[in-house]
Amino acid sequence: MVDKNTLIKVRNRNKGTVGYTIPDLGNLHRNFQPGETKEVSMDELRKLSWIPGGDVMLKDYLIIENEEALRELISSVEPEYYYTEEDIIKLLQTGTMDQFMDCLEFAPEGTIELVKDLAVKLELNDIQKRDAILKRTGFNVTSAININKESEIDNNEEENKTRRAAPITSNTNEERPVRRVSKYDVVSIKE
Repeated sequence: MVDKNTLIKVRNRNKGTVGYTIPDLGNLHRNFQPGETKEVSMDELRKLSWIPGGDVMLKDYLIIENEEALRELISSVEPEYYYTEEDIIKLLQTGTMDQFMDCLEFAPEGTIELVKDLAVKLELNDIQKRDAILKRTGFNVTSAININKESEIDNNEEENKTRRAAPITSNTNEERPVRRVSKYDVVSIKE
């Protein structure tokens, strides 16, 4: 059993911010930015696992980088639990289809979110892997890539706008409003 004061490295595997509040520790509130690693006490991790949703956060969105603490809090995890961004890039680009299917089947939700995000960023070429992501998650990588490309085209068109001619001006004899200034000076009296 890990001592309650032992500091454990915990990393956010998710592409979004992960945060929690632990009432037993004086309403301790902690946020992890995407990819951020923090050292937290074992006592804090135990109490996190006891609050509603805490165990899901530890299994799916945070990586506990201490084997003994991990065994105590989660018991057993699949190898995909430890996948880093680099591992997922390698899996997407050169991994076998069986390795990829195992990842989609056994990986925690935070890892799956990272797979989807990186598949779009890398413009995954493997159609079988794109289809597997769609079947497992309902996320269409092909559509997301196309939307990104269309957004880039629209942004480039907006940046390249230039005037071809001077705007039309009207030469009317209408009087323009004249600013009127008061004839009186404003004076303040102090007592």
